[in-house]
Amino acid sequence: MKTRIERLRMGFEKQYIDAFLVTDKTNIRYLTGFNLEQGDGGLLVTDSDAVIITDARYQEALREFKSDEVVAMITQDYWGDLNKLCKGMKVTVMGFEDTINYRTYERLDDLMEAAIVPSNRVVERLRRIKDAEEVERLRKAAKLHDRGYNYLLSIAHPGVSERELALELDHWMRMNGATRESFPTILASGPNSAKPHATASARQLREGDLVTIDFGYYVDGYTADMTRTFAVGQLDQRLIDLHHLIDAAQKNVISQLKVGMTGNEADMLGRRPVEDAGYGDYFNHGMGHGIGMMVHEFPNSYGPGSHRYKFRNNEVVTVEPGVYLPGVGGIRIENDVLVTHGGAEVLTKAPTDLVVVS
Repeated sequence: MKTRIERLRMGFEKQYIDAFLVTDKTNIRYLTGFNLEQGDGGLLVTDSDAVIITDARYQEALREFKSDEVVAMITQDYWGDLNKLCKGMKVTVMGFEDTINYRTYERLDDLMEAAIVPSNRVVERLRRIKDAEEVERLRKAAKLHDRGYNYLLSIAHPGVSERELALELDHWMRMNGATRESFPTILASGPNSAKPHATASARQLREGDLVTIDFGYYVDGYTADMTRTFAVGQLDQRLIDLHHLIDAAQKNVISQLKVGMTGNEADMLGRRPVEDAGYGDYFNHGMGHGIGMMVHEFPNSYGPGSHRYKFRNNEVVTVEPGVYLPGVGGIRIENDVLVTHGGAEVLTKAPTDLVVVS
């Protein structure tokens, strides 16, 4: 089985390059397993070598780093020594990630004797397909999120604030195995839940509220992303029916999701029933996105018009239909699913039925 670096090299001929510079810290960790903070150097991959270029702050960590295919260069002049390295290795054309900042690009453009060519999402496309170890890490992360949601339900009640609940969840997740959040937790109640990206506020939960919780935490380097909407006390029947609609919509997508289906086709499986019920104008985002080492991976989003995107075997995506009624509240239900030839496996298993807390 080819290593991740070997898979990267396989694309060199098609890109007309003989080396590639990786500067995104997540991509460096994906390819090598080494943690290099953003801006602290890069990884040069050639046809035969892979070199981490960084400074003396990482010297001790690199001594402990064991790899059969990666070596390190310690320097105070990352890009000057990169040029020397490429010259010694007879690199003529070097690809680089087009996410670098302009200052770094100017420095490379001034220094490099080899031609430099920007490349778009080369490593991100490799990360799209998960191997068995990655899938297990994602399952582990999802399992912790299931438990975290159940904990949240056990402490939610009228009078507690959104911010208090979010902080309690954060503490519980970290105490039970999460390292950090992958995005700021969205915990929105009542009218606030009509804002898809609301932040937790001082508003207190009240009887008759819808409450949406959307959270993601890292476990062993991989993150889940789960959303549930629950009720506080007695809920208006219209909102109960709307919750059933959204729940059925996300289940309809998951039940039919398969390898080769386009993003647009998957989106319509969940969007059409929402439109048929008269809520199409209130579903104002895509159906989901890729997930893994980052909370948004390739594809960053799939939804209406994503005809060119086709699901592949062993990628993990979210399915998250939602409806948001201004001044009233919103409902979103999100699951992480593994796409396989045998169908979609739901990783986030906490029930999606409407839960009422009091």
